[in-house]
Amino acid sequence: MELAELLPFIIIGIIILLVVVLFTFIPVALWISAIAAGVKISIFSLIGMRLRRVVPRMVINPLIKAHKAGVDVNTNQLESHYLAGGNVDRVVNALVAAQRANIELSFERCAAIDLAGRDVLEAVQMSVNPKVIETPFISGVAIDGIEVKAKARITVRANIDRLVGGAGEETIIARVGEGIVSTIGSSQDHKKVLENPDLISQTVLSKGLDAGTAFEILSIDIADIDIGKNIGAELQTDQAEADKNIAQAKAEERRAMAVAQEQEMVARVQEMRARVVEAEAEVPLAMAEALRSGNMGVMDYQNLKNIMADTDMRNMIGRLSKTEDDESNQ
Repeated sequence: MELAELLPFIIIGIIILLVVVLFTFIPVALWISAIAAGVKISIFSLIGMRLRRVVPRMVINPLIKAHKAGVDVNTNQLESHYLAGGNVDRVVNALVAAQRANIELSFERCAAIDLAGRDVLEAVQMSVNPKVIETPFISGVAIDGIEVKAKARITVRANIDRLVGGAGEETIIARVGEGIVSTIGSSQDHKKVLENPDLISQTVLSKGLDAGTAFEILSIDIADIDIGKNIGAELQTDQAEADKNIAQAKAEERRAMAVAQEQEMVARVQEMRARVVEAEAEVPLAMAEALRSGNMGVMDYQNLKNIMADTDMRNMIGRLSKTEDDESNQ
Protein backbone atom coordinates (compact mmCIF):
# COMPACT_ATOMS: atom_id res chain seq x y z
CA MET A 1 0.00 0.00 0.00
CA GLU A 2 1.47 3.34 -1.01
CA LEU A 3 1.91 6.40 1.23
CA ALA A 4 -0.83 8.29 -0.60
CA GLU A 5 -3.30 5.58 0.25
CA LEU A 6 -2.20 5.53 3.98
CA LEU A 7 -2.32 9.30 4.36
CA PRO A 8 -6.09 9.55 5.10
CA PHE A 9 -5.83 6.89 7.78
CA ILE A 10 -2.87 8.69 9.39
CA ILE A 11 -4.77 11.97 9.42
CA ILE A 12 -7.81 10.30 10.99
CA GLY A 13 -5.59 8.68 13.66
CA ILE A 14 -3.95 12.03 14.44
CA ILE A 15 -7.37 13.70 14.73
CA ILE A 16 -8.62 10.96 17.07
CA LEU A 17 -5.46 11.28 19.17
CA LEU A 18 -5.88 15.05 19.38
CA VAL A 19 -9.53 14.65 20.41
CA VAL A 20 -8.57 12.14 23.13
CA VAL A 21 -5.82 14.43 24.41
CA LEU A 22 -8.19 17.38 24.26
CA PHE A 23 -10.90 15.66 26.28
CA THR A 24 -8.31 14.28 28.72
CA PHE A 25 -6.47 17.54 29.42
CA ILE A 26 -9.44 19.84 28.98
CA PRO A 27 -12.53 18.81 31.01
CA VAL A 28 -15.03 19.63 28.30
CA ALA A 29 -17.78 17.61 29.98
CA LEU A 30 -17.25 19.54 33.22
CA TRP A 31 -17.33 22.82 31.32
CA ILE A 32 -20.59 21.82 29.66
CA SER A 33 -22.07 20.91 33.06
CA ALA A 34 -21.07 24.29 34.47
CA ILE A 35 -22.59 26.15 31.53
CA ALA A 36 -25.78 24.12 31.86
CA ALA A 37 -25.98 24.97 35.57
CA GLY A 38 -25.62 28.67 34.85
CA VAL A 39 -22.06 29.03 36.11
CA LYS A 40 -20.10 31.30 33.85
CA ILE A 41 -16.61 29.91 33.40
CA SER A 42 -14.40 29.79 30.36
CA ILE A 43 -12.64 26.76 28.98
CA PHE A 44 -9.34 28.62 29.41
CA SER A 45 -9.96 28.84 33.16
CA LEU A 46 -10.24 25.05 33.27
CA ILE A 47 -7.01 24.75 31.30
CA GLY A 48 -5.37 27.16 33.76
CA MET A 49 -6.48 24.92 36.65
CA ARG A 50 -4.77 21.99 34.99
CA LEU A 51 -1.61 24.01 34.62
CA ARG A 52 -1.79 25.08 38.28
CA ARG A 53 -2.14 21.42 39.35
CA VAL A 54 -5.72 21.92 40.49
CA VAL A 55 -8.26 19.16 39.87
CA PRO A 56 -11.05 21.05 38.10
CA ARG A 57 -13.90 18.88 39.37
CA MET A 58 -12.83 19.58 42.98
CA VAL A 59 -13.54 23.26 42.33
CA ILE A 60 -16.27 23.30 39.67
CA ASN A 61 -18.65 20.83 41.31
CA PRO A 62 -18.71 22.76 44.64
CA LEU A 63 -19.04 25.99 42.65
CA ILE A 64 -22.12 24.60 40.89
CA LYS A 65 -23.56 23.50 44.24
CA ALA A 66 -22.96 26.95 45.77
CA HIS A 67 -24.46 28.71 42.75
CA LYS A 68 -27.61 26.60 42.92
CA ALA A 69 -27.92 27.26 46.67
CA GLY A 70 -27.45 31.00 46.22
CA VAL A 71 -24.12 31.20 48.07
CA ASP A 72 -21.85 33.94 46.77
CA VAL A 73 -18.43 32.38 46.13
CA ASN A 74 -16.12 32.58 43.15
CA THR A 75 -13.61 30.34 41.47
CA ASN A 76 -10.55 32.12 42.88
CA GLN A 77 -11.72 31.61 46.47
CA LEU A 78 -12.38 27.92 45.97
CA GLU A 79 -9.16 27.37 44.04
CA SER A 80 -7.02 29.16 46.65
CA HIS A 81 -8.62 27.10 49.43
CA TYR A 82 -7.91 23.90 47.49
CA LEU A 83 -4.26 24.90 46.98
CA ALA A 84 -4.01 25.64 50.72
CA GLY A 85 -4.94 22.02 51.45
CA GLY A 86 -8.55 22.60 52.48
CA ASN A 87 -11.65 20.56 51.73
CA VAL A 88 -13.57 22.71 49.25
CA ASP A 89 -16.64 20.51 49.12
CA ARG A 90 -17.02 20.47 52.93
CA VAL A 91 -16.64 24.26 53.11
CA VAL A 92 -19.35 24.79 50.50
CA ASN A 93 -21.64 22.33 52.27
CA ALA A 94 -21.10 24.21 55.51
CA LEU A 95 -21.90 27.55 53.83
CA VAL A 96 -25.09 26.13 52.35
CA ALA A 97 -26.14 24.66 55.71
CA ALA A 98 -25.40 27.95 57.49
CA GLN A 99 -27.44 29.90 54.95
CA ARG A 100 -30.39 27.54 55.36
CA ALA A 101 -30.17 27.88 59.15
CA ASN A 102 -29.85 31.70 59.02
CA ILE A 103 -26.38 31.54 60.58
CA GLU A 104 -24.04 34.33 59.55
CA LEU A 105 -20.90 32.66 58.22
CA SER A 106 -18.48 34.12 55.71
CA PHE A 107 -16.31 32.12 53.34
CA GLU A 108 -13.12 33.42 54.96
CA ARG A 109 -14.26 32.32 58.43
CA CYS A 110 -15.42 28.96 57.09
CA ALA A 111 -12.14 28.37 55.25
CA ALA A 112 -10.12 29.33 58.34
CA ILE A 113 -12.07 26.85 60.48
CA ASP A 114 -11.50 24.11 57.90
CA LEU A 115 -7.77 24.84 57.63
CA ALA A 116 -7.55 24.79 61.44
CA GLY A 117 -8.42 21.10 61.32
CA ARG A 118 -12.01 21.29 62.56
CA ASP A 119 -15.01 19.85 60.78
CA VAL A 120 -16.79 23.06 59.82
CA LEU A 121 -19.87 21.23 58.54
CA GLU A 122 -20.24 19.38 61.83
CA ALA A 123 -19.82 22.69 63.66
CA VAL A 124 -22.66 24.26 61.69
CA GLN A 125 -24.84 21.22 62.28
CA MET A 126 -24.02 21.37 66.01
CA SER A 127 -25.07 25.01 66.05
CA VAL A 128 -28.49 23.94 64.83
CA ASN A 129 -28.70 20.62 66.69
CA PRO A 130 -26.81 20.82 70.04
CA LYS A 131 -24.62 17.91 71.06
CA VAL A 132 -24.77 16.01 74.36
CA ILE A 133 -21.45 15.14 76.02
CA GLU A 134 -21.55 12.55 78.81
CA THR A 135 -18.90 12.60 81.49
CA PRO A 136 -17.62 9.53 83.35
CA PHE A 137 -18.38 9.07 87.04
CA ILE A 138 -16.72 11.93 88.91
CA SER A 139 -15.93 11.39 92.59
CA GLY A 140 -16.10 14.09 95.23
CA VAL A 141 -15.92 13.99 99.04
CA ALA A 142 -18.35 16.01 101.16
CA ILE A 143 -17.25 17.69 104.37
CA ASP A 144 -18.71 14.81 106.43
CA GLY A 145 -16.22 12.45 104.74
CA ILE A 146 -18.64 10.52 102.48
CA GLU A 147 -17.64 10.01 98.84
CA VAL A 148 -20.28 10.98 96.26
CA LYS A 149 -20.03 9.87 92.61
CA ALA A 150 -21.88 11.83 89.94
CA LYS A 151 -22.25 11.49 86.16
CA ALA A 152 -23.31 14.53 84.13
CA ARG A 153 -24.69 15.14 80.64
CA ILE A 154 -23.52 18.42 79.11
CA THR A 155 -25.55 19.93 76.28
CA VAL A 156 -23.32 22.13 74.14
CA ARG A 157 -23.73 24.17 71.00
CA ALA A 158 -20.86 25.07 68.68
CA ASN A 159 -19.69 28.67 68.85
CA ILE A 160 -18.68 29.56 65.30
CA ASP A 161 -16.75 32.66 66.37
CA ARG A 162 -14.54 30.67 68.75
CA LEU A 163 -13.93 27.56 66.66
CA VAL A 164 -10.50 28.85 65.66
CA GLY A 165 -8.33 28.78 68.78
CA GLY A 166 -11.08 27.56 71.11
CA ALA A 167 -10.65 24.57 73.42
CA GLY A 168 -12.38 21.26 72.64
CA GLU A 169 -14.61 18.75 74.39
CA GLU A 170 -11.85 17.50 76.70
CA THR A 171 -11.59 20.95 78.28
CA ILE A 172 -15.35 21.12 78.79
CA ILE A 173 -15.37 17.69 80.50
CA ALA A 174 -12.39 18.63 82.69
CA ARG A 175 -13.93 21.93 83.78
CA VAL A 176 -17.30 20.37 84.54
CA GLY A 177 -15.58 17.61 86.50
CA GLU A 178 -13.66 20.18 88.53
CA GLY A 179 -16.89 22.07 89.21
CA ILE A 180 -18.67 18.92 90.36
CA VAL A 181 -15.81 17.99 92.71
CA SER A 182 -15.67 21.48 94.24
CA THR A 183 -19.47 21.63 94.65
CA ILE A 184 -19.60 18.25 96.40
CA GLY A 185 -16.58 19.16 98.52
CA SER A 186 -18.22 22.37 99.75
CA SER A 187 -21.38 20.52 100.89
CA GLN A 188 -21.65 20.01 104.65
CA ASP A 189 -23.60 16.77 104.32
CA HIS A 190 -23.67 14.25 101.49
CA LYS A 191 -27.41 13.79 102.04
CA LYS A 192 -28.05 17.31 100.77
CA VAL A 193 -26.28 16.42 97.53
CA LEU A 194 -28.40 13.28 97.16
CA GLU A 195 -31.61 15.16 97.92
CA ASN A 196 -30.92 18.03 95.51
CA PRO A 197 -28.56 16.95 92.71
CA ASP A 198 -29.73 19.93 90.66
CA LEU A 199 -27.71 22.13 93.04
CA ILE A 200 -24.59 20.68 91.43
CA SER A 201 -25.71 21.52 87.90
CA GLN A 202 -26.87 25.02 88.89
CA THR A 203 -23.61 25.80 90.70
CA VAL A 204 -21.43 24.45 87.91
CA LEU A 205 -23.45 26.15 85.17
CA SER A 206 -23.15 29.53 86.90
CA LYS A 207 -19.34 29.43 86.75
CA GLY A 208 -19.12 30.15 83.02
CA LEU A 209 -17.09 27.09 82.17
CA ASP A 210 -17.44 27.59 78.40
CA ALA A 211 -15.16 30.64 78.40
CA GLY A 212 -12.34 30.21 75.90
CA THR A 213 -13.82 27.06 74.38
CA ALA A 214 -15.34 26.38 70.98
CA PHE A 215 -18.70 25.59 72.55
CA GLU A 216 -21.53 27.25 74.41
CA ILE A 217 -22.87 25.24 77.35
CA LEU A 218 -26.66 25.19 77.26
CA SER A 219 -27.32 22.91 80.25
CA ILE A 220 -25.63 20.55 82.67
CA ASP A 221 -27.82 17.71 83.92
CA ILE A 222 -26.88 15.13 86.56
CA ALA A 223 -27.62 11.77 84.94
CA ASP A 224 -26.66 9.53 87.86
CA ILE A 225 -25.46 9.95 91.43
CA ASP A 226 -24.25 7.33 93.87
CA ILE A 227 -22.58 6.91 97.26
CA GLY A 228 -18.99 5.69 97.43
CA LYS A 229 -16.68 4.97 100.34
CA ASN A 230 -16.57 6.58 103.76
CA ILE A 231 -13.32 8.39 103.10
CA GLY A 232 -13.40 10.21 106.45
CA ALA A 233 -13.64 6.97 108.42
CA GLU A 234 -10.85 5.41 106.36
CA LEU A 235 -8.63 8.40 106.99
CA GLN A 236 -9.34 8.26 110.72
CA THR A 237 -8.61 4.53 110.74
CA ASP A 238 -5.33 5.08 108.93
CA GLN A 239 -4.44 7.89 111.32
CA ALA A 240 -5.24 5.71 114.34
CA GLU A 241 -3.13 2.89 112.91
CA ALA A 242 -0.28 5.32 112.34
CA ASP A 243 -0.60 6.68 115.90
CA LYS A 244 -0.59 3.11 117.25
CA ASN A 245 2.56 2.29 115.32
CA ILE A 246 4.21 5.46 116.60
CA ALA A 247 3.22 4.63 120.20
CA GLN A 248 4.54 1.08 119.83
CA ALA A 249 7.79 2.39 118.42
CA LYS A 250 8.16 4.84 121.32
CA ALA A 251 7.33 2.08 123.87
CA GLU A 252 9.92 -0.19 122.28
CA GLU A 253 12.41 2.65 122.46
CA ARG A 254 11.69 3.17 126.17
CA ARG A 255 11.96 -0.59 126.83
CA ALA A 256 15.30 -0.74 125.07
CA MET A 257 16.51 2.23 127.10
CA ALA A 258 15.32 0.55 130.34
CA VAL A 259 17.12 -2.69 129.45
CA ALA A 260 20.25 -0.77 128.62
CA GLN A 261 20.04 1.14 131.91
CA GLU A 262 19.47 -2.11 133.82
CA GLN A 263 22.52 -3.67 132.25
CA GLU A 264 24.47 -0.57 133.07
CA MET A 265 23.38 -0.80 136.73
CA VAL A 266 24.34 -4.49 136.86
CA ALA A 267 27.76 -3.56 135.55
CA ARG A 268 28.09 -0.82 138.16
CA VAL A 269 27.06 -3.27 140.95
CA GLN A 270 29.71 -5.71 139.79
CA GLU A 271 32.21 -2.90 139.76
CA MET A 272 31.27 -1.93 143.35
CA ARG A 273 31.54 -5.54 144.48
CA ALA A 274 34.96 -5.78 142.92
CA ARG A 275 35.98 -2.70 144.83
CA VAL A 276 34.62 -4.20 148.08
CA VAL A 277 36.57 -7.43 147.49
CA GLU A 278 39.64 -5.37 146.73
CA ALA A 279 39.13 -3.40 149.93
CA GLU A 280 38.57 -6.57 152.00
CA ALA A 281 41.77 -8.03 150.55
CA GLU A 282 43.66 -5.07 151.92
CA VAL A 283 42.34 -5.64 155.52
CA PRO A 284 44.71 -8.56 156.41
CA LEU A 285 47.61 -6.64 154.93
CA ALA A 286 46.70 -3.63 157.04
CA MET A 287 46.36 -5.76 160.17
CA ALA A 288 49.75 -7.41 159.53
CA GLU A 289 51.32 -4.02 159.07
CA ALA A 290 49.64 -2.80 162.28
CA LEU A 291 51.05 -5.83 164.22
CA ARG A 292 54.54 -5.29 162.83
CA SER A 293 54.51 -1.59 163.60
CA GLY A 294 53.13 -2.14 167.13
CA ASN A 295 49.95 -0.17 166.54
CA MET A 296 47.94 -3.30 167.33
CA GLY A 297 48.61 -5.86 170.04
CA VAL A 298 47.98 -9.59 170.17
CA MET A 299 45.03 -9.15 172.54
CA ASP A 300 43.47 -6.66 170.17
CA TYR A 301 43.83 -9.15 167.38
CA GLN A 302 42.23 -11.89 169.52
CA ASN A 303 39.33 -9.63 170.49
CA LEU A 304 38.74 -8.89 166.79
CA LYS A 305 38.74 -12.58 165.97
CA ASN A 306 36.26 -13.22 168.82
CA ILE A 307 33.95 -10.47 167.55
CA MET A 308 34.10 -11.89 164.02
CA ALA A 309 33.35 -15.42 165.32
CA ASP A 310 30.47 -14.10 167.44
CA THR A 311 29.09 -12.23 164.35
CA ASP A 312 29.30 -15.37 162.22
CA MET A 313 27.49 -17.37 164.93
CA ARG A 314 24.71 -14.79 165.17
CA ASN A 315 24.29 -14.79 161.35
CA MET A 316 24.10 -18.59 161.35
CA ILE A 317 21.48 -18.61 164.14
CA GLY A 318 19.47 -15.95 162.29
CA ARG A 319 19.48 -17.94 159.04
CA LEU A 320 18.38 -21.13 160.86
CA SER A 321 15.55 -19.27 162.63
CA LYS A 322 14.33 -17.82 159.33
CA THR A 323 14.36 -21.26 157.69
CA GLU A 324 12.31 -22.76 160.53
CA ASP A 325 9.76 -19.93 160.32
CA ASP A 326 9.36 -20.43 156.60
CA GLU A 327 8.84 -24.20 157.03
CA SER A 328 6.22 -23.60 159.77
CA ASN A 329 4.34 -21.09 157.62
CA GLN A 330 4.17 -23.64 154.83
